[in-house]
Amino acid sequence: MNEQRVENANVLVEGNLIKAVSTSQIDAPNATVIDGEGRTLTPGFIETHAHLMLMGPSIPAMEANATWEDFGIHGTRMAEMYLMQGFTTVRDAGGANGGLRRAIDSGQILGPRYYPSGAFLGTRGGHADFASFTSPPGASTNFSRLNMAQEVDSVADVQKFGRNNFRMGATQLKYMQSGGVVSAFDPWQLLAGSPEEIEAAVQVASEYGSYVMAHSYRKEAIMNALNAGVKSIEHGFSFDCEIAALMNEKGAYITTNLTAFDPGLLEIPAVASVPSSLAKAKSASETFAGYIDNMKECPVKRGFQTDCVGSVEACNIQIAYEKKLNNDFFGPFVSMTTLTSTGGEIVALSGDFMNPYPAGKLGVIEEGAYADILLIDGNPLKDFSVVGTGDQWFGADPRPESPETIRLIMKDGVIYKNTLE
Repeated sequence: MNEQRVENANVLVEGNLIKAVSTSQIDAPNATVIDGEGRTLTPGFIETHAHLMLMGPSIPAMEANATWEDFGIHGTRMAEMYLMQGFTTVRDAGGANGGLRRAIDSGQILGPRYYPSGAFLGTRGGHADFASFTSPPGASTNFSRLNMAQEVDSVADVQKFGRNNFRMGATQLKYMQSGGVVSAFDPWQLLAGSPEEIEAAVQVASEYGSYVMAHSYRKEAIMNALNAGVKSIEHGFSFDCEIAALMNEKGAYITTNLTAFDPGLLEIPAVASVPSSLAKAKSASETFAGYIDNMKECPVKRGFQTDCVGSVEACNIQIAYEKKLNNDFFGPFVSMTTLTSTGGEIVALSGDFMNPYPAGKLGVIEEGAYADILLIDGNPLKDFSVVGTGDQWFGADPRPESPETIRLIMKDGVIYKNTLE
C-alpha cells in the first residue's frame, strides 16, 4: 500500500480478477466504465477476527436456548451486514463451520469471502468451555453438538477435533490458550493446554497445509504459542518488543480488538454488572496498558479485529468504533494497511489446500488480485472517517445499512452497492 494516494489511476477488471492497473489510459473498448470522479479506490476491507454465528446476548443463553436455526439466521444477517460495511473478506475466529461459506459462495445469501475456524478448541474450564455450570466433563453441549466449541484435554482430543474441524469446512484452527474477561470459568491469566497439545494443533493444521490462530493474552502464553508454531496471535494484549522480535523471526501475525483499550471499558454492562468480570477487567487493563506504545515502538504485522458477539445492530456499531480506534491509536496509513493488505496475508496462511479463494491475492489493488474493490468519497489518508467510522460504542445510535461515503462495493467482480450518479 502507498503512503500517498495515487492520483488518476485506472483499474481494469475482467471476470473476478484485476487485469491491469495503470496511471495511463487502459485500452479496453468493450469495458463498462465507472468514473470515480476523484474518489478513492481501495481494496475491500478484511476482518480477521469475527464471530458471525454468535448472536448473544450471553454464552449461557446461546447454550441453553439457541437452535441451529437461530444461529443460521444470525450468521446470514451478519454476513450481509459485513459486506455492506465494506468488508469483502471475513475470517471467523470460532463457532462457524463451512455451511455459511457454501451459501455465500453459491449465491444463496449475500456476504463476504469467508474463512471459518470451525469449533473453538479449548480445555475444560478454559475460554472455549461454554457448558452450563453443572455440566460434567466431556458431556454433550449445545455448542459441541453443533461443532461450535469442543472440549480438548489431551493430544488425542486436539487431533480428533482439529481434524474434524477441517472435515467440517474450517480453513484454519482456533486454539483457546488464555482465559477471558466476561467468560464464566477462566481467569484471563490462564495458561491452558500443554506444549504438546498446542503443538498437536499445529501438527494437525500442518497436515492440511494450514495454520493455528491462538487466543493468547498473557506474555507466557504468546511466547509458548509462537514457539509451538502458531502463526496468528489473537488479542495478544501483553505484546512487547520481545514478543515482536519472536513474531518477526517466526513470520507470525497479531490481531487485536482495540476496544479493550477504550476508556469506558469498565462501564460496559457485560463487565460492570458482573463482579468477577469487573475484577478481571481491572487487573487486565493494568497489565495490558503498554500495548499501544509497544506496538508503535516495535511494530509487527497486525490485522483488523472486532471480536463482536451480539446483535447485528450492536456489531455494526462496534465495527465502526473499532475503525475509529485504529486511526486514533495508529493513524490512517497504518489503519488502512491493517484493514486491507495485512488481512490478505493472514487469510492466505490457510495455504494451497484449504484456501477457498486461491486464484488471486486479497487486500491489494494489483494485476492478478481478486476484484474486491471499494470507491470512497474523500481521501481516508486525510480524513479516516470516510471509511465508515463511529464516534461511540455503547449507547450509540443505530448505524446505516452501509456508510454513505462508501459509494461502490465490488466483491469477486460483482457490484453489490453503487450509489454513484
